[in-house]
Amino acid sequence: MYIPSAGLAVLMLGPGTRVTHAAMSVVADGGCAVVWVGERGVRYYASGRPLGRSTRLLERQARLVSNTHSRLAVARAMYSRRFPGEDVSALTMQQLRGREGARVRRIYRQWSRETGVEWTRRTYDPHDFADADPINQALSAANACLYGVVHGVVAALGLSPGLGFVHTGHDRSFVYDIADLYKAELAIPAAFEVVANWQFGDERMSRGNDLASTVRREMRDRILTSRLMERIVDDLIQLMSPEDPDLLVMSQEEDMSSLGLWDDRADVVAAGVNYFDPESLK
Repeated sequence: MYIPSAGLAVLMLGPGTRVTHAAMSVVADGGCAVVWVGERGVRYYASGRPLGRSTRLLERQARLVSNTHSRLAVARAMYSRRFPGEDVSALTMQQLRGREGARVRRIYRQWSRETGVEWTRRTYDPHDFADADPINQALSAANACLYGVVHGVVAALGLSPGLGFVHTGHDRSFVYDIADLYKAELAIPAAFEVVANWQFGDERMSRGNDLASTVRREMRDRILTSRLMERIVDDLIQLMSPEDPDLLVMSQEEDMSSLGLWDDRADVVAAGVNYFDPESLK
């Protein structure tokens, strides 16, 4: 299969995919991130080189997450997007988590009323997809799609999926941070509406069709129509560098010429230079 990789942002390769070494070289040169995923795209295994060759964004992320004050500021900025028009600048992480929990519970109940799908609570076994009721299966499938897309964008920009601001301790902590910004808009409505159609709507949907597959197709359409990937890029830049919106452009335009050597006094010195000084041996 011939794929115009230069026109893609992320190429997700599932089990059974065969790709040549030459093809991977072309993909990398075209600035397309490559992500190896599990069956049906619900697992993330590895990714190729990021779209940008500079570590500007990665270093900014590391600085922000390593300082308590800046990390809290970014976390508040993430939560503020879920509470438009409200001032959360003085709230603690405990207060923010409490308000977020109440918001999510309210959204679940709202969609349950609107669709007629019975809702009790979010419960699932990450190792046994089938060990859950239909709505929890649908939510897991929708979230998995969202995680995959967010992870692809994060990897493509050269950011670290593991350096989260709200979530921590997991190699996808930052992915979960960003995905949570869009669950209420995309994943939750998609899951409830698909399950409602299965139970009360189109009988063809429940015959010969897998629930998870139907959810994934619905998520695919919503991701495209909402231009989610472009929004993720914009949101990441606003969160990582609100005062420097051109940081992404600078990161993408830099190549090996941006490579330097860290110096404890001068910060960065040029790479590819022999710094041997005979006087230092005396």
